[in-house]
Amino acid sequence: MSNKSNSLSQLALQKYKKNFWGVFSLVFIAIVGLVSIFSYAFAPDNSQHANQMHLSIHSKNPGFSVKMLVMPEEVMVKQNAFSKLFFGHKNVNTEIPVSEYRIVNNQLHYTEYAADGLKGISKTINLDTYKNKPFVEERTFLFGTDKYGRDLLSRVLVGARISFFIGFVAVFISLVVGILLGSIAGYYGGKVDAMIMWLINVSWSIPTLLLVIAITLALGKGFWQVFIAVGLTMWVEVARVVRGQVISVKEMQYVTAARALGFTDVRIIAKHILPNIMAPVIVISAANFAAAILIESGLSFLGIGAQPPMSSWGAMIKDHYNYIILGKPYLALIPGFCIMSLVMAFMLMGNALRDALDVRG
Repeated sequence: MSNKSNSLSQLALQKYKKNFWGVFSLVFIAIVGLVSIFSYAFAPDNSQHANQMHLSIHSKNPGFSVKMLVMPEEVMVKQNAFSKLFFGHKNVNTEIPVSEYRIVNNQLHYTEYAADGLKGISKTINLDTYKNKPFVEERTFLFGTDKYGRDLLSRVLVGARISFFIGFVAVFISLVVGILLGSIAGYYGGKVDAMIMWLINVSWSIPTLLLVIAITLALGKGFWQVFIAVGLTMWVEVARVVRGQVISVKEMQYVTAARALGFTDVRIIAKHILPNIMAPVIVISAANFAAAILIESGLSFLGIGAQPPMSSWGAMIKDHYNYIILGKPYLALIPGFCIMSLVMAFMLMGNALRDALDVRG
């Protein structure tokens, strides 16, 4: 007879494994997380923020190919492997799209690429004057190029980092603030509960996007400011859920027994109450993760999120939404689909967690 564990966590895990969309969403989120962490290793353009611009090949269709003249930098900036992997290459080679080239007597003759059937400027460079020899390679842009001639695929991969990490930071901040205030309000009650509930109701009455904009303007535009602003607006719902759960369990027998044994309030809350009320908190965290991604995308679309040249899915939509009516809708639809798919994955995972942690099931 097998020793099969019947603990609630084991039962919840078994129920979750049976939910196809829950497992699929979890795998998808894990893949996006790995891509966001190691985005520069996957991106064809591994320069910082994938910001290599080639204005002559702007707004090209997916699958566009062109010959690229690469002129390596003569003076290399020192950069370790860790920095290259996680922050991109500082040593950016000069790249020139060319339509044709030839080498004669150690001289490279090339014609710059020009769109719409125009003929580009012809130039010549002496290869003997270069320590690191220029070379020509075929470059294919799988997702095409944006309006600045940057590789759209690289921008999407690097932009995943902001959308993914803002969810983690925002949810972490909301959990810390929400669990702290919610558990204090629910456990002590009375005037403490009234004061915290007043703060919760005031925060709840302010539209989320408006509050985020106000905090962002107070802290300044930037990467971390957006993370903090979004996190500070999402604690309210966590606090309300935690407060309600603490009120419902603080008179249970195991809590009364802990008081009788002389345990401190901090230990009772941390060791006895919170571990037994985390199921709804986990579910709401998944929903908050999705909401944080949408809020950040909205802020970037409004121009007060991640600032250029940083890549953000919301900023990419802002830069190219007018191309929807100009015959190149994919420039806005690709990042839009990325946002939609990641938010949908978190919502499906949250629904699967809710079903798995439902003890009545």
